[in-house]
Amino acid sequence: MSKKKIDLSDRAKEIMELAEKGGSHRHFFFMTTFERYTTQLNILTELKREMMEDGYTVTKEYVKGRKNIYTHPAIQEYNNTARSANGTVTTLMRIIKEFEDEDGESSELLEFLKGR
Repeated sequence: MSKKKIDLSDRAKEIMELAEKGGSHRHFFFMTTFERYTTQLNILTELKREMMEDGYTVTKEYVKGRKNIYTHPAIQEYNNTARSANGTVTTLMRIIKEFEDEDGESSELLEFLKGR
């Protein structure tokens, strides 16, 4: 059984469609946080591509031709951005959770994000 790769930009479009349908797209903090999160995902994708192309180590050559091997600098940036993205998505989910109906019913957006 093969797994179908999830297209993050398609998923982001679906989230925005549900946000527009439910009126969340007018919520300033939802929009700015969602935009920040998608930017972080794009950065992570680019950093991952760099590491896959270059490998996880790089070689620096010094005077007299001596070479030293180091971890790819993108690894640290990837980890920092991933940590930030995790914090951003936590904030985003807290904002979305506020969109529950007065009677405690989850918004369609929240249900989508829960995978239902």
